[in-house]
Amino acid sequence: MPDRLTISNTSPVLYLHLTGHLDLLAQLYGEVVVPSAVEDELRAGAERGVAVPDIAAIPWCRAMSVASSESIPLVIDLGRGEAEVIALGLENPGSRLVLDDTLARRIARLQNLSFTGTLGVLVKAKQRGLLLSISPVVDALRDAGLWLSDALVAEVLRLADEASPPRRPTRPR
Repeated sequence: MPDRLTISNTSPVLYLHLTGHLDLLAQLYGEVVVPSAVEDELRAGAERGVAVPDIAAIPWCRAMSVASSESIPLVIDLGRGEAEVIALGLENPGSRLVLDDTLARRIARLQNLSFTGTLGVLVKAKQRGLLLSISPVVDALRDAGLWLSDALVAEVLRLADEASPPRRPTRPR
């Protein structure tokens, strides 16, 4: 089933949950691990009234603590969840990270860690036949508050073979 350990940050878990697609993580990767900081972030969201998943109630998801605080990247602008995802990735060579944050992805790339993001999960789900189309899910993610640039959405839709044909310029009348 799982080919390697999958470690997710908060935003993929939260936004896939909010759009009713959290189960895609299990269907694609089997078990998914979240660092303790992600579990804390979700709990804090619940206390503020955000509809968040309860990690303890998801049979295919479990929290994992970082073994050594020395492996947590010391980057001021990196959130604790992202830092712990990267730390667990460093502690578990060959793992797959699920990250949306640009800085976290840069650091993961510099550390030669394998990663994808929420939109990458959707593309893979479509390729595996788990979704007929990702376009409505992308719209739902945006409606739920996930910021996605138009350029990124266009690229992802192209990768999913859902790119709309280029518009012809209209001539002024």
